[in-house]
Amino acid sequence: MKLITAIIKPFKLDDVREALSDIGISGVTVTEVKGFGRQKGHTELYRGAEYVVDFLPKVKMEIAVVEDMLAQAIEVIVNAANTGKIGDGKIFVTNLEQVIRIRTGETGGDAI
Repeated sequence: MKLITAIIKPFKLDDVREALSDIGISGVTVTEVKGFGRQKGHTELYRGAEYVVDFLPKVKMEIAVVEDMLAQAIEVIVNAANTGKIGDGKIFVTNLEQVIRIRTGETGGDAI
């Protein structure tokens, strides 16, 4: 089992969620986060004063998948989240040692 963590632009959330749903992935945890990478923020004007926005709003999606769904899930996320512009985000994949569904006690792939 793997945990996919995708950091994407907020307006792409619905596109990614729908694309994942289309391939049969329904369990997603979403968190609103702020951060920066190569984008490094930007400057804005407020009441005539210029200020720097260091941390940009992003969405962090966490998706637990079984091994055989990993490549397809990553491909779907990349295609749905891509705008071709700087700041599209990143995808991290980590190993999941164990998953337990609290309600039923199911474990492993059955719990996903």
